[in-house]
Amino acid sequence: MLDHNKKRIVIIGATSSIAEHCARLWIADEAVELVLVGRNAEKIKQLAMDLNIRSPQSIIHQLTVNFTQASDIHTLVENIAAGGKLHLVLIAHGTLPDQHECQRNLNTCAEEMQINGISPVLFAEAFIEYMEKDNSGTLAVIGSVAGDRGRKSNYVYGAAKGLVTRYVQGLQHRLASTKVKVVLIKPGPTETPMTAHLKQQGTKLASVENVAESIVNGISKGMPVIYAPAKWRLIMMIIRHLPRFIFNKMDI
Repeated sequence: MLDHNKKRIVIIGATSSIAEHCARLWIADEAVELVLVGRNAEKIKQLAMDLNIRSPQSIIHQLTVNFTQASDIHTLVENIAAGGKLHLVLIAHGTLPDQHECQRNLNTCAEEMQINGISPVLFAEAFIEYMEKDNSGTLAVIGSVAGDRGRKSNYVYGAAKGLVTRYVQGLQHRLASTKVKVVLIKPGPTETPMTAHLKQQGTKLASVENVAESIVNGISKGMPVIYAPAKWRLIMMIIRHLPRFIFNKMDI
């Protein structure tokens, strides 16, 4: 049963840690209609049960889809849009690939570029068609600080996120004269299951709770670009502007 008085929030890649914590913040603020989309039906079910306990008044839908098939994405978004107005869409899925494995195996490289770069773009393009028709809503896409400048440690992942960055910038330009808001989110290294190996290596990671809070607050303010935590805005500005002869000596 739909309740058109409730804010309608769609989360693609809902079982990612950042997305899950964003969802918790949204339902803590008010009862909403949540559409959770993932690749694993059991994980989506568990997340929906947890969120339902936290907010019994919220309406929660569970959907799965093949994230790399354009036709499946189109059909899914068409069906979601048919269910009511899209107030907020968060595209949050991705993986953190092993750079050396991507160098050794072109199939792995292609898969990682697809899921981290092309797939988020396809979802965004599908959703924005309906939001532009309604001339309302917010589309938020999670990229990464890794997309700001290519580095030897993760340039396949960085290239995919750089694609997302350029795409969202173009979308923002296209919709500048409308009431549709497009938000690019750039988290720094965050403590999630995806980065467990980085923590073991001694990398300093931001808490997922703080990152999610930065994202939710930034979206509510209509910020076009959100660095989470905010310190990464300055850090990446410095890295982007380092002269090549200095940058090439850095082991990052």
